[in-house]
Amino acid sequence: MFPLNRWGRTLAPLLITAVLLGGCAFYSFTGATIPGHINTIAVPLAIDRTSGPLPTLDESLTQQVIAQFVNQTRLQLTSSAADADALLELRIEQYSNTPTAVGGDRAARNRVSLSVAVRYVDQVNDEELLDRSFSGSEEYDPIELGPAGEEEAARAVLDIIAQDIFTTATSNW
Repeated sequence: MFPLNRWGRTLAPLLITAVLLGGCAFYSFTGATIPGHINTIAVPLAIDRTSGPLPTLDESLTQQVIAQFVNQTRLQLTSSAADADALLELRIEQYSNTPTAVGGDRAARNRVSLSVAVRYVDQVNDEELLDRSFSGSEEYDPIELGPAGEEEAARAVLDIIAQDIFTTATSNW
């Protein structure tokens, strides 16, 4: 066995880490892994199939998912779904706003719930990587916050769902 000097003791762990992480996938310190052949991603505007009162849910979800993928991976966003290495499609399937607690004759707490269907495709290898639904809910005080509380709760749910989508999509490899 060779004795390691000060530089060797410093570089040896880095070299071992580089070799272990140098497989066919890219790893980031966020825990995200992306196959080496995927460099671009397209995320078309989410389809909103609900009749919820918030007209910009589709835009909000799309932007939150894009931010996750672009800010936490090496992937470049492209507007062309046909030319992208990966395609991530989003569909808001369910929206509800229901009372969870009643005070007197009014709802004292409401819960906003959302469900989003996701399809994630590796277009280089023509392989479906993810096809499932994600859901979440958040409560708010409708008396104190009114309609703004519902919108804030919906955006909080979208943020949680966007994080769940990113985590699941980048940990499947």
